[in-house]
Amino acid sequence: MRELLGDLAQWRDHGVPAALARVVDVEGSGPRQPGAAMAVAADGRVLGSVSGGCVESAVVAEALDIIDTGERRIVTFGYSDNDAFAVGLTCGGTIHLFIEPLDW
Repeated sequence: MRELLGDLAQWRDHGVPAALARVVDVEGSGPRQPGAAMAVAADGRVLGSVSGGCVESAVVAEALDIIDTGERRIVTFGYSDNDAFAVGLTCGGTIHLFIEPLDW
């Protein structure tokens, strides 16, 4: 999260609508631990990572919807280890994210 603060301050200073996704729980194997964060701007810019690439595009889509609606929510993404391997992902398990709009 700390590595995002400088860029987030610039987004805030320019009034860029954005949302923040944070890993709040991991079941099984997962590439990032609770506390990992990713910010998404309304124009699609992304800071940070919550999954090392496994579900980032789906998180961006959720974050953009949250920017539009203003709703906070917990979202869950998961694959069995076998399913993850079959589609070329290095991680299995399930991650739970809390995504909220940033209110400047």
